[in-house]
Amino acid sequence: MSERNTLAHFLHDAGLAAWFGGSLMGAVGVNGAAADVDDPRQRARVANAGWSRWTPINALAIGAHLFGGAQLLKQNKARVKTQQGVLANTNIKMGLTAAALGATGYARITGQKMIKAGDVPVAGGTAALPSTPPAVAKAQKQLKALQWAIPALTGAIIASSALHEEQQRPSEVAKGSLKGLPSTIGSLGSSLGSSISSAASTAMDKAKESVPSNCS
Repeated sequence: MSERNTLAHFLHDAGLAAWFGGSLMGAVGVNGAAADVDDPRQRARVANAGWSRWTPINALAIGAHLFGGAQLLKQNKARVKTQQGVLANTNIKMGLTAAALGATGYARITGQKMIKAGDVPVAGGTAALPSTPPAVAKAQKQLKALQWAIPALTGAIIASSALHEEQQRPSEVAKGSLKGLPSTIGSLGSSLGSSISSAASTAMDKAKESVPSNCS
């Protein structure tokens, strides 16, 4: 394709990189560092403060990624329809994105429970102590899974995006378009046949209407 989509590519890639990198750093750095705080009642406060500062930036990153992705999909809709393999990869990427959005949103909701609980004793950002209130311990258990699920899902999106880039190579476009040609021709043939049949039926109806009623 000769038309450039530099801004869309930047928003898509930079937003995804921040989403992936921020979630991974939070799991390793923020939650891990909270465990090093001497006072068990201050550990949750440290982890919550770090995530609260990152949340608005993460929201902007996700928004940029989604906007850039939508623009790229719009510009490449012809390839999605005709090049073999592109539609399947697009559907996989959309599914991964929906899952990552769901996990991120749920992590935010669960994190709010931690914030509302206040200064309770914990072992770390996602690790409880025997003295940790049950509701907080449950939230931490969920966050412990989510903190790794989000970078895993966004990392899979990066892999899918890398495949999309490979599929845009001229050789891949030509090969994929040729492989997808039979189904495209079949679809066009079916549509053309339907149009011809409809036109023929209309012509016959008009011909019958033009015949005088007293003709035998």
